[in-house]
Amino acid sequence: MASPMKNLLTDPARYLQAFRLFLAKSTEHQSMQEFVERQLPAVIDSIGNGKSTINILSIGGGSGEIDLLIISKVQARYPGVTINNEVVEPSADQISKYKERVAKTSNLENVKFTWHEETAYEFESRMNAEKKPKKWDFIHMIQVLYYVKDIPATVRYFHSLLETQAKLLIILVSGTSGWETLWKKYGSSFPLGDLCCYVSSADMKKILDSVGLKHQLHDVPSHMDITSCFIEGDKDGELLLDFLTETYEFSKTAPPELKRQVMEELRKPQCSEERDGKVVFNNNLGVIVVEP
Repeated sequence: MASPMKNLLTDPARYLQAFRLFLAKSTEHQSMQEFVERQLPAVIDSIGNGKSTINILSIGGGSGEIDLLIISKVQARYPGVTINNEVVEPSADQISKYKERVAKTSNLENVKFTWHEETAYEFESRMNAEKKPKKWDFIHMIQVLYYVKDIPATVRYFHSLLETQAKLLIILVSGTSGWETLWKKYGSSFPLGDLCCYVSSADMKKILDSVGLKHQLHDVPSHMDITSCFIEGDKDGELLLDFLTETYEFSKTAPPELKRQVMEELRKPQCSEERDGKVVFNNNLGVIVVEP
């Protein structure tokens, strides 16, 4: 009898392995870098006006690659201004990688880093217990809202921490991506439990509209090579399938009919396209800028 399906997050080591492979096989970080290079300067243009210190809060900062790019843009816009960059990240392994990256990066003399090994919810609980709410000039939540229990409440909370000229930046998979198609159709068959939920920029727009928060939405093109998913027994392919379905060892534990349907779905034009003999998954991102 097949083992029951389990959420991928029940095995943090395999999750991290799958996540790193996803970054290697996709243009996720390149697409974010392009957004930071081209469009972030306009977003942060007035966050530090008249300030001697700019406070940045990174929720789910991961290994710091995108965080440091964001900081470089803030430095370029406000040269010489002190930047206080606080990072909320539950993975000790990712924090350690972040610290290594900071140690190797020059021009960070005016930046003070503080890391908190905790989830967004734990940060909120701690802040509420300390009863000293701090205000921020820029808050970013990049690919993290899948892992919070109450998305509208979390967004409202972090929005309440914005200074008057501040911005809240949220990045999620786009409502035009293959993720949207795959998860809307099969999400209820995957073992999400209470570890994560599926949300796209289209859902986020509805949430922000319902709570009356002013925002702009940008779609950022991105893709991922999932050809290995269709090679029976391919280790990379199995890991990518785990990541796509948020399921631990999906290939081995999914009921055969579900596996067959998911593999078929992944080849359909709503999810992927064939390019030069490769199956290329639509990994488009939705970037949302929320006003105070």
